[in-house]
Amino acid sequence: MKRNIVIASLLLPMMAAAVLTSCHGGSMPAAKDPEVQLEAALEESTSEIPMATATVGQKTYQVADIADSMHVYKPNVDVSRCFFVISKKEYRLYVYEVSADQKDTALVAHFPVCYAVNKEAKTRSGDMCTPECTMDNPFRITQIQDATSWCHDFGDGRGSLKAYGAWFLRLETPGFTGVGIHGSTNNEASVPGRDSEGCIRMRDSDLLVLHDSFATIGTPVIIKAYTEPKLPFEQRAQQTLADQYCRPVPGNPAANSPAAATSDPATPSVDKPDVPASASETVIDRAPAAAVQPDASTSLGEKPSEAELKKLQRGAVNTPKAAPSAPKKPAVNTANNKKKK
Repeated sequence: MKRNIVIASLLLPMMAAAVLTSCHGGSMPAAKDPEVQLEAALEESTSEIPMATATVGQKTYQVADIADSMHVYKPNVDVSRCFFVISKKEYRLYVYEVSADQKDTALVAHFPVCYAVNKEAKTRSGDMCTPECTMDNPFRITQIQDATSWCHDFGDGRGSLKAYGAWFLRLETPGFTGVGIHGSTNNEASVPGRDSEGCIRMRDSDLLVLHDSFATIGTPVIIKAYTEPKLPFEQRAQQTLADQYCRPVPGNPAANSPAAATSDPATPSVDKPDVPASASETVIDRAPAAAVQPDASTSLGEKPSEAELKKLQRGAVNTPKAAPSAPKKPAVNTANNKKKK
C-alpha cells in the first residue's frame, strides 16, 4: 500500500508537468478570423464596432473602423413590401422584403451609413443625436426631394457648397423635423461613422441605388438603438444567405490611409437642422409601389459613372445662374397635406 502511494506521489508531478508542456509548448494558436471576432462582438448587446479618426480638410471626425461597402442580393423586389432597418451598432442600412404570404422576410440589400455625432436617441433639437424607433412604431418616408442643388456654408471662406447628394428622403419622426436620408457630397469619408447632426448619411452612389431600386413614399424605416442586437427575423434572413452575406471587416483602409487626409479638402458637411420644403425644391411623390420600375443605370447594384458623381460636387459659387423663366406652380405633394409635427 505504501509503495503504491509513493509511486502515485511521483507520477502526479510528472503528469502535471506534461500537461503544462502540452498547453504552452508547440506552435502558437492560429489568429482568429476578424470577421468571426466582429460577429461575436456584435452579438453582445453593449458592444459596438471600434472607432477610428479621419481628417478631411479642417475637421477630424469619428468613423467606424471597418471596411464595408454596398451589397445588393436581390435587385428586383416589390417595393410595396420593402422596409429599411438602420442599425446604429453596425453603421448599416438594411433593406428587407416581406414575402407575399407574409410568412418570411428576405434581406435584399445593405449599405454603410453615417449617423449623428452622439449615438444616443434624440431627445431634443440640437442634441446631435439621431432619433430611434421600434418595429411596432416605425418612421416612414414622407417625401423624396431633389437635393442636387442643396448647399451649405461650412464657414471656411469657400462659400456655399453642395452637401446632400442627389436626394433627400424625408422621414416622419414624431417630435422632430428635418430628419432624413441623404448623400455625403464633399464628406464621403465619414461613411460609415458618426458625424451628422441627426440625419442618416450615405455615399452618393449608394443613395442613387437606394432611391432607384428600393425607396418610395410610405416605406417604413426602423432606426435601432446601438445597444439593440439583431432581431430574430434579421438573424434568419442573414443566415439564409449564408456565405453570400457580406459582413463588415475590421480595419477601415480609407480611415487609416494617408489618402483620407489628403483627399478633397472640403470640410465635411453638416446636416441642416430642418431643410424647408419650398416651391423652389422639386418634391416628388413616387408612383404607386407596384408601378415603380428600377432605373437600369443604378439598379442591380451598378455604380453610377464618375461624371455623374462629379456633377454633385460642383460648388454652387461657380454655377452659372439659369435664365429667368416664368414661375412654376409648386409641386403637389400629398405628404404636405398632413399636419406637420
